[in-house]
Amino acid sequence: MRSSHPRSAAVAALVATALATGLLAGTADAAEGAVSADPIRIHDIQGATRTSPLVGKQVTDVAGIVTGVRTYGSRGFWIQDPDTDDDDATSEGVFVFTNSVPTVAVGDAVTVSGLVGEYVPGGVASGNQSVTQISKPVVAVVSSGNALPAVTAVNEYSVPCAYAPEGDPAAAGSINGLTLEPSRYALDYYESLEGMNIAIGNSRVVGATDPYAELWVTVKGWENNTKRGGTLYGSYDSQNTGRLQIQQLAPLAQQPFPVANVGDKLTGRTEGPLDFNQFGGYTLVARTLGTVKPGTLAPEKTKPQAEKELSVATYNVENLDPTDPQEKFDNLAKAVVENLASPDILALEEIQDDNGAKNDGTVSAGATVAKFTAAIAAAGGPAYQWRSVDPEDKKDGGEPGGNIRQVFLFNPERVSFTDRAPGDAVTATGVVKEKGKAALTHSPGRIDPANPAWADSRKPLAGEFVFRGKTVFVIANHFGSKGGDEGLASSHQPPVRSSEAKRLLQAQAVNGFVKDLLAVEKKAAVLVVGDINDFEFSDTAKALEDGGALYSAIKSLPKPERYSYVYQGNAQVLDQILTSPGIKQFSYDSVHINAEFANQNSDHDPQVVRFRP
Repeated sequence: MRSSHPRSAAVAALVATALATGLLAGTADAAEGAVSADPIRIHDIQGATRTSPLVGKQVTDVAGIVTGVRTYGSRGFWIQDPDTDDDDATSEGVFVFTNSVPTVAVGDAVTVSGLVGEYVPGGVASGNQSVTQISKPVVAVVSSGNALPAVTAVNEYSVPCAYAPEGDPAAAGSINGLTLEPSRYALDYYESLEGMNIAIGNSRVVGATDPYAELWVTVKGWENNTKRGGTLYGSYDSQNTGRLQIQQLAPLAQQPFPVANVGDKLTGRTEGPLDFNQFGGYTLVARTLGTVKPGTLAPEKTKPQAEKELSVATYNVENLDPTDPQEKFDNLAKAVVENLASPDILALEEIQDDNGAKNDGTVSAGATVAKFTAAIAAAGGPAYQWRSVDPEDKKDGGEPGGNIRQVFLFNPERVSFTDRAPGDAVTATGVVKEKGKAALTHSPGRIDPANPAWADSRKPLAGEFVFRGKTVFVIANHFGSKGGDEGLASSHQPPVRSSEAKRLLQAQAVNGFVKDLLAVEKKAAVLVVGDINDFEFSDTAKALEDGGALYSAIKSLPKPERYSYVYQGNAQVLDQILTSPGIKQFSYDSVHINAEFANQNSDHDPQVVRFRP
């Protein structure tokens, strides 16, 4: 099936079948109603909903001016009718899927005959909206060098503040059959421009350039701004309507894509057809690309802990293994020392086994950790010691063969680790009373590893530490990913977030374990840290906090600073540190060193908490 993204190759053999059967079924009555003696125009094909009334039908001699030609990935071209109708809901542009390098040029006046279809980037199961297109085209060039149809300016005044209509309950929450209201909803507005030539002016970058030659901007400079120039996703109702993905039509070999960080400006005019992309929704595929004006954003450095303060950090190091280049180890190590101020305890997520993604049964990670701790020492950091529990082979999810797990690093000059009958992959640690205080039965140990909530997912790693004579319990987590969730621009509104069910069960298991600790020792110092893979306002976070057992410490920050990750132009929380009531005062920092930058050592920002036990 064709992909609207260059990272996926088109599979020609499937295209014809998918389009011939009609990915989104129209009705014969609707199609017949649109057919008349008058020529079929592009707005007749597009219709006033998300799906064409002519889907599955042949159309003949559809006229338009070529506004963009794509020679890679999903190959084809866009045409637009310069003579508009009176309905703002009907787009005047459409994509013509050629499957081979098009032979037309921008400015050509053409007629196109072919099959009307609705292509769903990522497949119907993804929940994505569809792209109306003409496939199997027969194209005739009428004339060349024509002026392009009037461009539509997309800006803060044209994009509505409401994001999407509520889906139709009778259609499983789908918005596909709803008449577009482009003056009321942002998704309807963008859909009403699908395939049309649009332009934006000076816009702030809110998602850094990624490895696939795309970035995100906002056309609403005031919308939910972060402190450092991004756009905050602070609730399920804060989708941020001004976000647009930017790609370019020119092949990278012909024109390198600009490198931009959050807070930079895309200046001048950026113009081209509006597409819908599998990896982010509505996308301006630039025929003319503006110029990136760099900002002043720099990686943050956290405040060093005081002598009597314990600093605990969490950092997802993104599938680290010995086959990674030494540069990655060195850069991560430098960040630990210089940006995180060499925390006393560091919980790492995504430490892979000793040969990485090679799927040969290896589960130990001693070589991975040794290489990392050596790099930290070489960068001027402490001689960290470490504790972990090896997983069972292929039981914890992640990259096949990688066997990712959580690992504790600790500075033995500042903190000690209490080893108690170290557990294994399948043995649960528990809570006992020792001299009137809470203690773990296994340290390090895993929390409830047989619980179905942890199937194909990382089990929590619990450890018992001592700092200046005080015991501190740390639970390192890497909850289930958001894989399988529908995107914000889904055809279902609200989108289906199926992955939440598993994280909710995981959060309940961790919350129950913390309550066991607090039942033995009410004022126990407990930290739940790691890549929670969910927002601070989510049901997952609420389940972790249930009964007052924990507090999501990132909520102590001002709202514009609450994020650890940037996804599709939305700055959001995935990584967290939660504190028990026994930790009454603390200083929290989400240390922004990766997520906002095109040059990343990880896609996550580390988190640090400092307190006096």
